[in-house]
Amino acid sequence: MPTNFLQTDVTLFDKCRQFTRADEVKALGLYPYFRPISESEDTVVVIEGRKRIMLGSNNYLGLTHHPKVLEAAGRALHTYGSGCTGSRFLNGTLDLHLQLEAALADFFGKEDCIVFSTGYNANLGLISGLVGRRDVVFLDKLDHASIVDGAKMSDGDTVRFNHGDLAGLERKLDQHPNVGKMVIVDGVYSMEGDIADVPGLLRVCKSRGAALAIDDAHSLGVLGPKGDGTAAHFGLSDEVDIIAGTFSKSLASIGGFVTASRSVINYLRHHSRPLIFTASLPPSNTAGVLAALEVLRTDTERREALWANTRRLQQGFRELGFDTGPSETPIVPILIGPLDKTLVMWRKVFDVGVFTNPVVPPAVPPSQCRLRTSVMATHTADQIDYCIESIGKIGKELGVI
Repeated sequence: MPTNFLQTDVTLFDKCRQFTRADEVKALGLYPYFRPISESEDTVVVIEGRKRIMLGSNNYLGLTHHPKVLEAAGRALHTYGSGCTGSRFLNGTLDLHLQLEAALADFFGKEDCIVFSTGYNANLGLISGLVGRRDVVFLDKLDHASIVDGAKMSDGDTVRFNHGDLAGLERKLDQHPNVGKMVIVDGVYSMEGDIADVPGLLRVCKSRGAALAIDDAHSLGVLGPKGDGTAAHFGLSDEVDIIAGTFSKSLASIGGFVTASRSVINYLRHHSRPLIFTASLPPSNTAGVLAALEVLRTDTERREALWANTRRLQQGFRELGFDTGPSETPIVPILIGPLDKTLVMWRKVFDVGVFTNPVVPPAVPPSQCRLRTSVMATHTADQIDYCIESIGKIGKELGVI
């Protein structure tokens, strides 16, 4: 066969060579991603040799440096070693994992719980594990990427509805009779900071025979009378079928979980590929989460401080005239609009010593770029006021306000 029959005009790496946008932004000094942190002191980090106020972390309760968390993690490291070197299904289940699952099930008022290696894996494992052929999963269009990817990984069909549009969800559920149905939403939306309408979602789901799952990644430690999430915030923990979440925010570590009825969790233990084929959560992380959960349960002053700081930051930005969208939580976005202006504002804010996160397409539409700020329980009033004042000056300079 002539060799020219084996040649092609398109190669796998063409798209890599053609991707120049990141380098172009770097050349302008406006590239905001992968900035290495060389030191962390709770609310202050060191980047490029300079201290900056961390106003872009999900460490809502400020537990990453709590002595009880660090002590528990260190003790487990020496007791169990650095890793489990296997999946939960085989050699990677520790007594610590079982203790954490029991503690989380009790905390959320559910029968059982299963712990995953990441929050991302928890949503992949939950959705792909439960949604099979002839099942349908319904997603809010602002759901986290892990939910979207979990739906793609499943064997079922995926239907998306407009953000918070319960009437639209009703119509779409009605178009799929006599099949298994799951509706899954973020409890708190990570880029908007608004709270899911759990009472409305339950009404719709119950009337259409759909299961309701809530991803409490940004709700755990933030909402609820005990910090026990979105369903508890509305007094509806017993009625929500499934609660999932992550340890990488309020619980100051990494990992994820799903909590539900005993039969659902038992099914996931034996059918969830992201659980069965991933090495389990390391001992130090597991022990750290257990300690963080105990602090969350007992130190109510931290959550009170978080909400005092949230109100201070929200009020400060809004009084200056910033558009913070529908935020009701410690996630406080600053709507800017165009991509170029957003990157310039990020750079100027970074240069005055405040770390924020620019949110740009494809995470948001091109006209809705923003800086995502998020406050912690351990921020001081002076730190928050400095951030408000500094960002306000830059916003006026750039015509954002």
